[in-house]
Amino acid sequence: MKKIASILSFLCLIALCFVFVSCSQQEKDPDRVVLWHWMNDRHEALETLAARYQKETGVKVKIDLFSPPHAYTQRITATAQTRDLPDIFGILDKKEIFAAYIKNGFVADLTEEYKKDNAAWEKSLFTKALDVNRFAEDNIYGVKPGVYGVPLDVTNIQIIYNKRLLKKAGISRPPETFDEFLEATKALNRVGVAGLVSGWGEMWLIESFALNYAFNIMGEEKVMATFRGQVPYTDPDWIKVFEIFDTLSEQGALVDGIVIKQNKIAEQDFALERAAFAFNGSWCVNVYHGMNADLEYGVILPPPVNPDRPMKIWGGSGSSLVVNKASPSKDKAIAFLRWLTAKDQQAYLSQETKNLPANKDALSEIPQILSDFAGVMDHTTHPTLWKYNELAKVASEFNKAIQSIIVGDLTPQEAAAKVQSIKMAEMEKEKRRQQRRER
Repeated sequence: MKKIASILSFLCLIALCFVFVSCSQQEKDPDRVVLWHWMNDRHEALETLAARYQKETGVKVKIDLFSPPHAYTQRITATAQTRDLPDIFGILDKKEIFAAYIKNGFVADLTEEYKKDNAAWEKSLFTKALDVNRFAEDNIYGVKPGVYGVPLDVTNIQIIYNKRLLKKAGISRPPETFDEFLEATKALNRVGVAGLVSGWGEMWLIESFALNYAFNIMGEEKVMATFRGQVPYTDPDWIKVFEIFDTLSEQGALVDGIVIKQNKIAEQDFALERAAFAFNGSWCVNVYHGMNADLEYGVILPPPVNPDRPMKIWGGSGSSLVVNKASPSKDKAIAFLRWLTAKDQQAYLSQETKNLPANKDALSEIPQILSDFAGVMDHTTHPTLWKYNELAKVASEFNKAIQSIIVGDLTPQEAAAKVQSIKMAEMEKEKRRQQRRER
């Protein structure tokens, strides 16, 4: 009896699976493209463009929004397990996870598509935006070299300045060096205006600011050597990086409580003119417009400490989409993404959402402040593009040490020693793990 019940249960399971697969297959219409995304601010614009595309080509593109981003990621993960992903989707995770999707056959290689027509598609887009979706020849993930995604927009993080407040302090132009920046904050303080605000309660923003200056002071090669354990954090150049935060704090260049501010609060501080400078990303254009449409501001690269070495800033592709390798509508999906990233559609998206276009040719059609942000994309870098990254625990201690410097709990030398101690301990753990794997 139990055996019969087991057989019946098994047959029911098979039947349910058949129904599920059949329903899924019925939803796969080769004459329709389905796009899943997470971007609340772009949904209406994407639907408008999809309607325009259908009118031009006859191809229907169904735009589905799943938000917030973490819920979207959960949905993508679940549908990947059933191999029922839509024709177009995004992967909101680190490069390692992106690589896993590629190696499991979920993502189409678009390299040859970008090369068609004398590489017209590739040439129209910012190289740094494509690089986020690119796997190089010597990538550590074992992915076939190529480009696997399509950037919708680009982003970068810079220093934003309030034109009216600088004028109030008698400052005729934004600072061009770090010393000039310090002098500007002193002048602002004299007229009762705070200097720099940023969401440094969020560790990634501290890390971004610090590594900008690390690249400027010592260059990328030495930073990467540090991540590999070949250069200690007690090196004089790293001490200079830590000293930047000590100097900013000691000279009153930072708003009070910066180490506990979330970026949304910091954005509000700048929008309501409580600080003259902000360290923030290009997405702020949309945020500030919503908070204070009359705000007058400009954007500059973080003023360098070393004028002989270029300042690098975090940036690259803002949002990217990929094509389902197994989609019966794969060619139609690729055609739609190529159309979506063409000049006119990119300009429309930028004007509607105030995000930077991924298409370089669209810059002439967008507001000046967005064009100013986009004009320095050649200066961008990002951890997703680096061959090496710092161990997670070390990076966390690095950011916490900087917070401690700002509040006066650690000197730059003490902070460097503390981070290096964690680095050595973590490297030893990694060495033991590697030894166990080799046994």
